[in-house]
Amino acid sequence: MGGKEKNIFIRIQQGDRDALQLVYRKNRQHFINYARKYHVSHDDILDAYQEAIIAFQENIESGKITRLNSTITTYLFSIGKNKILQKIRSEKKFVKNTDDSGKVKEIKMDVNLEEDRATKQQRLLRKGLKKLSGRCVEILELFYLQGYTSDEIKEILNYSSKAVLKSQKARCIKQLKDYIKKL
Repeated sequence: MGGKEKNIFIRIQQGDRDALQLVYRKNRQHFINYARKYHVSHDDILDAYQEAIIAFQENIESGKITRLNSTITTYLFSIGKNKILQKIRSEKKFVKNTDDSGKVKEIKMDVNLEEDRATKQQRLLRKGLKKLSGRCVEILELFYLQGYTSDEIKEILNYSSKAVLKSQKARCIKQLKDYIKKL
């Protein structure tokens, strides 16, 4: 965080609403432009940005963050991106899966289903996903639940190449299958 941003951060810590308004105005349009790639409504983008600003302010005022290792913009974008991804995840409840014959079938993926209402396949999938690393879950959710292409996921998750991402995705799927077989 540079000197100018450090000053703004300190001013926000001291309750200076003008400093927070400055951060809001400076980053709003950049965030809107950035978030368009997620193909959500303009209102959802604005909601995510507003939630990011509120979280930023609350984290500073509560002392949860006392300094940033990144720029304020990067911090806001990270929170906003997560809010958008949460929104997308809540709207997409299906995952495409290939069975042993290679046929693609959809499985309803509602993690909030009560255990007795979930099918055996859903319970196994849920248990297997819980054992995967966060990065694997993120890749599989972006690809299968949210329908992003490999090129889009490469950009979202900052992979160096599409080939690296595809290898990682294959390893994640293999791990998931291995976990499910053991259950």
